[in-house]
Amino acid sequence: MHKKRMLLHACCAPCSSHCIYVLSEEYEIDVLYYNPNITDKNEYEKRVLELERFLAEAPFAKGVNAIEGRYDPQEFYEIARGLESEPERGSRCYKCYELRLTETARYAKEHGYDVFTTTLSISPHKNAAWINEIGSRLAKEYGTDYLYSDFKKKDGYKHSIELSKEYNLYRQNFCGCEYSKAAAGKVHNS
Repeated sequence: MHKKRMLLHACCAPCSSHCIYVLSEEYEIDVLYYNPNITDKNEYEKRVLELERFLAEAPFAKGVNAIEGRYDPQEFYEIARGLESEPERGSRCYKCYELRLTETARYAKEHGYDVFTTTLSISPHKNAAWINEIGSRLAKEYGTDYLYSDFKKKDGYKHSIELSKEYNLYRQNFCGCEYSKAAAGKVHNS
């Protein structure tokens, strides 16, 4: 059976784990690590290395290739300008989803993928309806297909935690931007 080629945008190894587990049966997957929202270079590098390690170790990720996108936090700061004081899960996050999915759709079209999607919907902190609305719109704009997803459903998030423990994955408590890091610190310090 010929598998369709999928470009899966990934934010980190833990979120990728369950997504790749469920998608690898049906798709030939390449993972695009494009995350200019991760504004701390050390954090960015730690996450990309962890993703590469996971792909090399997990049997169900055999044949899954990692593609590191460009890293320019200025792209994130440009879309966040004027939205710095927005709460988490607000309009700044919407713009960030849009930034990352636009690059994923562009790359998918340019490199001939059949479909694209993202790991972002696995997080209980992310708005899957927004993510799918953006993905659907961009698929039309770029003339490619988008896979609607809400990977946290059917215990997907729970499974990602189990896989993270099994593979000893680095799990962070913020999306990567300085605003989410500050919000995560407030929650843990209160």
